[in-house]
Amino acid sequence: MESRLASFGHPLAGKVLKHINSAGKVLSDSTLPATVQELVKIRASQINGCGFCTDMHTKDAVHAGKSTQRLHLVAAWREATGFTEAERAALELAAQGTRITDAADGVTDEAWTNAAKHFDEDQLVALISLIAVINAYNRINVIDQQPAGDYQPGQFG
Repeated sequence: MESRLASFGHPLAGKVLKHINSAGKVLSDSTLPATVQELVKIRASQINGCGFCTDMHTKDAVHAGKSTQRLHLVAAWREATGFTEAERAALELAAQGTRITDAADGVTDEAWTNAAKHFDEDQLVALISLIAVINAYNRINVIDQQPAGDYQPGQFG
């Protein structure tokens, strides 16, 4: 499989990705726990069918020492043990925020209230921003049909 565009070498795409990457860096440096960030990126990427981002974030998580068993269960996190209540709240917000058009009301008050029990205001800003950023990456890669499987941990950073 080949991508439709050479996004990683295209000058305009490079400018756009530079800004999205800058936003991503602000979020990775935030107080939102790194494990929560990776789980959210993986789950949103799974929902969106973004093989490139799923490949990247699962490999980065393994490289950072995360349990492969937990990573295998991200797709079924509601039925799986081993996720904290805070992680579950973040995963629910990510799922609803990613599938925002699937429900007439968007993200439910219940999902928001539950997330707010586990994260302070700065972390909530980081969480909702992270959901938006990973969805932007997913959409670029899915539309471009960016192939998955060749990513090496740390390749872009």
